[in-house]
Amino acid sequence: MDWKIIMTTFWAIFIAELGDKTQLAAITMTSKTRLPVSVFLGAVLALATVTLIGVVFGDALIRIVPENIIKKAAAVVFIVIGILIFWGKM
Repeated sequence: MDWKIIMTTFWAIFIAELGDKTQLAAITMTSKTRLPVSVFLGAVLALATVTLIGVVFGDALIRIVPENIIKKAAAVVFIVIGILIFWGKM
């Protein structure tokens, strides 16, 4: 277990998700249902499941595609999404 990787991952995802639509959805669900524990458990399970899928897919992908190509592809995808958002297409 590498605590440095754990903490780096925690802070990267924590900062990325802060104020994200996931958090806004949890706020909305809590205000509608008034069941914060149920909303929390549902959100935790959903985020854990999505993260598990990402980790499993990432582990499989890195075995097939070299890391430098994955990084370049991710950069291109982020640039394209940024351009689409800038021009109001997303």
